[in-house]
Amino acid sequence: MHRQAIPLGRIFGISIGLDYSWFLIFGLLTWTLAVSYYPGEFENWPAAQYWVVGAVTALMLFVSVLLHELGHSVIALRYKIPVRSITLFVFGGVAQIGGEPPSAAAEFWIAIAGPMVSLILAVFFGLLRAVVSGIAPLLALAKYLAYMNGSLFLFNLIPGFPLDGGRVFRALVWGVSHSLRRATLIAANLGRGIAYLFIFTGVWQILGGNFGNGLWIAFIGWFLESAAVAQVQQQRIQDLLAGHTVSQAMSRNYAAIPAETPLQQLVDHHILGSGQRSFVVKRGNEVVGLLTLHHLKKVPSEQWPTTTAARAMLPLEQIKSVQPSTDLWAALEKMDRDGVNQLLVRADGQIVGMLSREDFISFLRTLQTLKA
Repeated sequence: MHRQAIPLGRIFGISIGLDYSWFLIFGLLTWTLAVSYYPGEFENWPAAQYWVVGAVTALMLFVSVLLHELGHSVIALRYKIPVRSITLFVFGGVAQIGGEPPSAAAEFWIAIAGPMVSLILAVFFGLLRAVVSGIAPLLALAKYLAYMNGSLFLFNLIPGFPLDGGRVFRALVWGVSHSLRRATLIAANLGRGIAYLFIFTGVWQILGGNFGNGLWIAFIGWFLESAAVAQVQQQRIQDLLAGHTVSQAMSRNYAAIPAETPLQQLVDHHILGSGQRSFVVKRGNEVVGLLTLHHLKKVPSEQWPTTTAARAMLPLEQIKSVQPSTDLWAALEKMDRDGVNQLLVRADGQIVGMLSREDFISFLRTLQTLKA
């Protein structure tokens, strides 16, 4: 889930969450609709009605965003690509899709699904206007949602990666070039160009006196440019790691502790003493679990002297693991997908090492140094 989102439930098995930043944009949008937009469009309403309709409109807009993201997610699931979560936040929403699409066609249909949902919603609310024309609050709601979903459809078709339009463009380039890497770099650099255009337009409007709209446009441009740069950097990292396996980056000298070790002793002599952050827990010569700082923090500190490692650890059957021959990039994706910071490395049923994010970063720095 995105940061520490508020869980709302599951749809099609996908976790739906609400980031705390959502409340900021919900409040600002409700306020804008209640004191500016609706009073200008519909006169002589009671003050409370403006606020109620504004709040309902803001809520329905985020429902529309959720349906947009579900459009992406449902098609991704049809291509057997896992979807970890959908989170609503200050910029709208984001679906955490766990992996790259298997083909250019899959990328195209996953990318286009969201905008098509927004287009269908725009048409639906547009037709609804005629049905509810005699009921002012419902007419106001349908009119605004038709406009916003239409705008969402058009905005997301801008060919600036990572917008949906940029992903559609990447799919087309991928289909022609037969290279996901080349398509990603071309789409990301086009996205940066469009982001700079947004920033320039925003600054131009600010200098022209339209401070509010200009600042918002420039901010969107900055966000798109940052996302495009992150995609380029990710591709460069993937290129560096190509051909390298877990066995080259893993740590073979992992720390092992007896299952009966008190947590206080572990903190005093191992964590604070050596900086170790994860431990294989053994009972005799048998590995029974894994203990990390994350698991330790779940136990109140006053209970550390009397709580053993065996009680706080993650049992062996729940530990995520990889083979030494696993591609390093695939291992990193597995870490992200499973939400863990380390993976046990097993060969023939035996633990031969541990791969942590620190190991990954250290190995990456070595590769960058050698390449330089």
